[in-house]
Amino acid sequence: MPDRTQTIAYPAPGSRPSRRDEEPLAPHVIVLFGATGDLAKRKLLPGLAYLQQSKFAPDVRIVGSATEDLTVDEFRERARQAVETYGTHRMSDEEWTQFASRLDYVSVSAGPEALAATVKAAEDLLGAGACRLHYLSVPPKAAQAVIAMLRDADLVERARVVMEKPFGDDLASAIQLNDFVHETFDEAQVFRIDHFLGKEAALNILAFRFANGLFEPIWNRNHIDHVQIDIPEELGLDQRATFYEPTGAFKDMVVTHLMQVMSFVAMEPPTALEPRAISEEKNKVFRSMLPIQATDVVRGQYSGYRNEDGVAPDSDTETFIALKVEIDNWRWAGVPFFLRTGKRMAQGQRIISIAFKEAPKTMFPTGFGAEGPDHLTFDLADSSRVSLSFYGKRPGPGMRLEKLSMQFSTQETKSAGDVLEAYERLILDAMRGDHTLFTTAEGIESLWERSAHLLEDPPPVKTYQPGTWGPNAIHQLIAPRAWRLPFEREWRENKPKS
Repeated sequence: MPDRTQTIAYPAPGSRPSRRDEEPLAPHVIVLFGATGDLAKRKLLPGLAYLQQSKFAPDVRIVGSATEDLTVDEFRERARQAVETYGTHRMSDEEWTQFASRLDYVSVSAGPEALAATVKAAEDLLGAGACRLHYLSVPPKAAQAVIAMLRDADLVERARVVMEKPFGDDLASAIQLNDFVHETFDEAQVFRIDHFLGKEAALNILAFRFANGLFEPIWNRNHIDHVQIDIPEELGLDQRATFYEPTGAFKDMVVTHLMQVMSFVAMEPPTALEPRAISEEKNKVFRSMLPIQATDVVRGQYSGYRNEDGVAPDSDTETFIALKVEIDNWRWAGVPFFLRTGKRMAQGQRIISIAFKEAPKTMFPTGFGAEGPDHLTFDLADSSRVSLSFYGKRPGPGMRLEKLSMQFSTQETKSAGDVLEAYERLILDAMRGDHTLFTTAEGIESLWERSAHLLEDPPPVKTYQPGTWGPNAIHQLIAPRAWRLPFEREWRENKPKS
């Protein structure tokens, strides 16, 4: 069994990270477990279809696998419906026919021998040197059975495995899961996926910080007052009560999404823009986190949640959570990070807001318009926007100020057509063996360790009304500061040129 303490995500000896994108990728057999599930239908199959028709991906063949007994033609028809319904790129009949010819299917019930034979047939069609990418789009309880099946089918060599969240539900279960996976796969073969980190705006955080001399010198406790990472959702359970009831907002969103985004905001400059260095800096952030205290957490539950199908009538599961996180290192000591997420909220947003400290002494008295800090805001939505707010003089007589902003969107660039959807990017990175945007075993275990106090003794849930921003107690949590959402102004939308 591989050493579970080994640092992961290191490039192979002799690799040249600065040139990795220039080297052609080997052909791949992608084995998609859970191929008839909701994630495969909405994201994975449409994403794989676009990667295949685009210039980005290598030659691939896709083997779908699920518990249903389907013929290959039946699976291809389901895939076509998924691509036509949820795909963001239109496919011509010729392009679809080409993609469909690369699809195969084998039921899980057929056993490891049938799976091995189907993968072998796909590899023969691709030729020598084909690699394997196993995507586990399955519930956590099924992940271990899939790993065991891959082991029994002898499909571990030349393979990488992509795993969906959650990665355990506390420290003990995370360690147990990682140990089980490491009995079959080396850590360098494992890719724990977080689709939030696959978005253009998440990568723009690294670009803004480390490519611009304007921002990095002020990215510290001397100039930043606090940080907000705010990901409210308008949707409810969406028929996921079986998963959500034992999980809740903290395990579903905070550990696996918000804290991963936080690591990009808080990390030290890596020694190089390559997976090993970036992963290590992210893990340093997690190791520097102070244990989360229940007094720094507000848990909420929207009114009517207990009436949902599959929910216990006395459920204490939180559908909302807001918390203060502190990072005890030289850069961030004393700077609070406020994280918030929840179901059935007023808007669906994905915002990172960096609040800069106000001037130590202002010549503008109260009432002149200079109220509140300047902000740098990253919108993690698909439009991928960045805004820097500041004060300027209001036109006209006298000296009054108003809040202004400079905004940027990837849609304004000449390369807007090259933007990949998050899952498309992450699948491509996994094929490349690039762990930059994935979670490590060490990192996820650090987060569960620092969450232990909260998990053992969580504060009681407070009721909030659907369509609001959560329980009123969130204002006491952040006081004397204020939440950025809802915004006092809207993002500017780009209008097409006439």
